[in-house]
Amino acid sequence: MKELKKAIENRRTYYNISDKSPISDDQIKEIIDFAVLHVPSAFNSQSARVVLLLGDHHKKLWNIVKDVLKKLVPADNFPATEAKIDGAFAAGYGTVLFFEDQNVVEGLQNAFAAYSENFPVWSQHTSAMHQFAIWTMLEEAGLGASLQHYNPIIDEAVAKEWKISPKWKLIAQMPFGTPAGEPGSKEFQPLESRVSVFK
Repeated sequence: MKELKKAIENRRTYYNISDKSPISDDQIKEIIDFAVLHVPSAFNSQSARVVLLLGDHHKKLWNIVKDVLKKLVPADNFPATEAKIDGAFAAGYGTVLFFEDQNVVEGLQNAFAAYSENFPVWSQHTSAMHQFAIWTMLEEAGLGASLQHYNPIIDEAVAKEWKISPKWKLIAQMPFGTPAGEPGSKEFQPLESRVSVFK
């Protein structure tokens, strides 16, 4: 219990990361495999889909993000946007892409009509748990990560580049690498306003 609590406490957002990893690519995949196998999902739907991008594939993702943003961000502002992506995300060792399979979600909606409107929400919950589990385990392994959401503007390009099923909905991107700096300070709101107990 102490180790789990410490791992949760230590999980932070790292924007300053390098293109190194203290563990092997196989060990990174083992972390992802473990989460996909054991993290719960509504109705045991197992709707989470995860893609691991390493090496040139990782760099390609962030070039896609920049190419898309260049068309949307005013020219005067783009250098700052590009510097942020290059310095905080593309500089890393790899990126984890989190998807939710809409075939599974829609199948549950059809099978359990009374809960139909809830399944897309529960699908998001499933993805969030996978994100948290993988993020925490990556950090325990000596890696720093952050969670990004350039979807839906990059969805089409990502699906085309890696031949992703159009039924896989992109939820988040998690660039990671060896920490090259400390995370920012974190403030906590008082627990009294956030937790209630009745007994």
